Amino acid sequence: MLSLDVFRGLTIAGMLLVNDPGTWTDIYPPLKHAEWHGWTPTDLIFPFFLFIVGITTYLSLTARRARGASERELAIQVVKRGLIIIGLGLAFAAFPYYPITRITNMRFPGVLQRIGVTYILGAFLSWKTTPKQQCVIIVLILLGYWAAMTLVPVPGQGLGMYTLDTPSATLAAWVDRALFDGHLWINSVTWDPEGPFSTIPAIASVMIGGLVGRWLGRTELSLEGRLNALFSFGAVAMVVGLMWNWVFPINKNLWTSSYVVFTAGAACVTLATCSWVIDVRRVTWWTKPFVIFGTNAILAYVGSEVMARTIYSLIKVPWTTATGEVTRISLQSAIYQTAFASWLSPNNASLLFAVSVVLLWLGILTVLYHKRIFLKV
Repeated sequence: MLSLDVFRGLTIAGMLLVNDPGTWTDIYPPLKHAEWHGWTPTDLIFPFFLFIVGITTYLSLTARRARGASERELAIQVVKRGLIIIGLGLAFAAFPYYPITRITNMRFPGVLQRIGVTYILGAFLSWKTTPKQQCVIIVLILLGYWAAMTLVPVPGQGLGMYTLDTPSATLAAWVDRALFDGHLWINSVTWDPEGPFSTIPAIASVMIGGLVGRWLGRTELSLEGRLNALFSFGAVAMVVGLMWNWVFPINKNLWTSSYVVFTAGAACVTLATCSWVIDVRRVTWWTKPFVIFGTNAILAYVGSEVMARTIYSLIKVPWTTATGEVTRISLQSAIYQTAFASWLSPNNASLLFAVSVVLLWLGILTVLYHKRIFLKV
């Protein structure tokens, strides 16, 4: 399905857009993460990607089985791919590998680490199970996480349900510190948005994607019928997630069960919309840039993150302040101040810088696309 590559490309392009503003102090609200409870469009990007991981995992394994691959070969492939993704995440966390504290104090959790872990566990939990059994596993994961986060006493804090409003006091934060104290996200220190405990419900995000992949693969049914069901399921899931939010708030940092259900529903509706426009109505004139992003997703993400760390933090250039003082600022800041902030309002300058990063990577990936160069794991 062309629409699946487009959906993945939209997700990756969105990820670059929100990860690379001109300045973090001037961002339009939809391009920010929710501060704690609640959601913005930005909070849909990561769960959408895990949802896509689930779809592509099912389709990939099914295709390889059809070509005669053994179960052992498939299992090795899943573990190998997952470990490579985790390794890429750890390698990026330690970049640029100097001073030595970049390695000794590196952050252990991370986006790629979560993708790798949930890919492996989601694939194996779906391996020999029926769709009905997978639904039971998903429900148990989500209800179990809800029960743990609200009913288990947090050491030194009290019952979990009374700690959900305080980031450092939740059960997930306590587990983060117990396992990786000193190796958590530098902006939070006492908890991590990709911590180990909140990774458990993220497995459900992948497994839901796998069920959707199975449903879309039922070619004995009409595409319109499959999309109607996907629209319906997505709408119901969004409503259920919003209702669950009343007692277990939608929260990306905690990856709450309500967040899983709501974002999975939003992903179903978005994918169904893309498929209806592209695969049913055949309106494809706009899809090429997103196909290019979607077919080289890992390279786009890893490459853009390495570039961002390089120009935002590592490379410093001389800069003359308004008072005539010469100092040194990051290369990114110099580019932003000169080419964008000098003539645009702060929010527009910050947005245009982010758009320029997206277009830069579109250009890079377009060259690689035409040369048939793809980073596959």
